[in-house]
Amino acid sequence: MKKQSAETKRPFTVEEHKELGRIHAEKKISAVNDALGFPTGDAFDEELDSILNSDAEANGEVVAIALIDCDRFDHINKDFSREEGDRVLIEAGKYIQAGLPEGAKIFRIGGDEFGIIFRGILEREEIFLLLNEMKNGYAVQTPDGVRQTITIGMATAFEDANRCAELIRKADGALFRAKTAGGNKVTMAKEEKMVPKTSHFTQDQLQRLAKLAKREGVGEAILLREGLDLLLKKYDI
Repeated sequence: MKKQSAETKRPFTVEEHKELGRIHAEKKISAVNDALGFPTGDAFDEELDSILNSDAEANGEVVAIALIDCDRFDHINKDFSREEGDRVLIEAGKYIQAGLPEGAKIFRIGGDEFGIIFRGILEREEIFLLLNEMKNGYAVQTPDGVRQTITIGMATAFEDANRCAELIRKADGALFRAKTAGGNKVTMAKEEKMVPKTSHFTQDQLQRLAKLAKREGVGEAILLREGLDLLLKKYDI
């Protein structure tokens, strides 16, 4: 954007404000990502999908994922500064990485959320205990000396789900339940009670759903849960 002189200075347009906000957001994301060097974006989904489609299950490997969220993070940017928020995220990422066993891989999912993929190195219960120790030892502080906390949702492949989207949904559901209960917890995916399809769907939708389920080789309920999860995320619920 061209710098304006005192003589030609004018109020920013709405579009210019949006562009400045976009540039600032990109710089903020880049600053944290550059400092941590973790894979980001779709890399988590792509690697998990690759593992689930490999011979991991046939070989009896334990594959699990964890989604880690910094509790009450919004207030850090608001009460201190975005730079302070970046510092907290960088310290959080480094702390989580330092506590991982060899072979586990960490990702920055986005915002204040990190993801971990465990493959064939620990049993399910051992992973849960490791994550709980990680949660208990988290000691990142804000400038006022207040110790921050993290919340973790965990799901195990081939036990909780076989598909990438479903497994992530299960871990995200565990994370949501833990956050709703006040945070600072590690929660595992749980068995879900399902309800039958109702008249909320048209005949055409159900026929197309059945066709998709057959093509993908998965149950209709799984596809419906994936679709509903995307809808809830869209509206930030």
